Amino acid sequence: MGRSALFLFLTLRGMFQPPFKLRPVLRQIQVIGSGSFLVIAFTGAFVGMVLGLQGYYTLSKYGSSSALGAAVALSLIRELGPVLTALMVIGRTGSAMCAELGIMRISEQIDALDCMAINPYRYLIAPKLLAGLLSIPLLTAVFNVVGVFGGYMVGVVLLHGNGGAYMASMRASVTAVDLKMCFVKSVCFAFLLVWICAEHGFWVNRRPWGFGAEGVSRATTSAVVVSSVSVLVADYVITSFLL
Repeated sequence: MGRSALFLFLTLRGMFQPPFKLRPVLRQIQVIGSGSFLVIAFTGAFVGMVLGLQGYYTLSKYGSSSALGAAVALSLIRELGPVLTALMVIGRTGSAMCAELGIMRISEQIDALDCMAINPYRYLIAPKLLAGLLSIPLLTAVFNVVGVFGGYMVGVVLLHGNGGAYMASMRASVTAVDLKMCFVKSVCFAFLLVWICAEHGFWVNRRPWGFGAEGVSRATTSAVVVSSVSVLVADYVITSFLL
């Protein structure tokens, strides 16, 4: 825990150290953001479609199918959007981030940066953290929008529900508090996943798994598991404070 806290402190300090370069941040935004766009959109569409299908048949039993839009939108914005976006980014980008830094560590590239008096935290980690904080909330918004229209396609187009009631119930139920909760969760999840995945790869040589390919593979597995569990724990904690 002390090593992780020191890693976070040095990364945050590196974010505010000049010279400030935009190109590394843009490169990481391309990797984390645009590289994950199709996966997030595809996942969001089918999650929304499943919510629309399940919600329609459940609500129609009680004569409340007009509330389908509210059920789909609130489920996505409050919980499923931020959580599933973070989990998908962990699986696609977090694991690659950990493996990349781990390989740089065992091939002594990070030690070479130290020898050249280049701060590895500012050069390697800070752009990833800043790009994650910018990209993941936007990916969450994409997930929510695509999911809402996926639920509309199933509940209204496929099952012939009332489209006006779907949109009206969504507008009446979703408030600024729900959007605030979604934004806070997505930022916190982005912070956690970049911190945990980058730290596991950066200090792979200090793990008990050995200094080599096996160490990198086990560090990557551990990073995905720990960051995923941390996202779920943080989801409960944030929800308990914001509800």
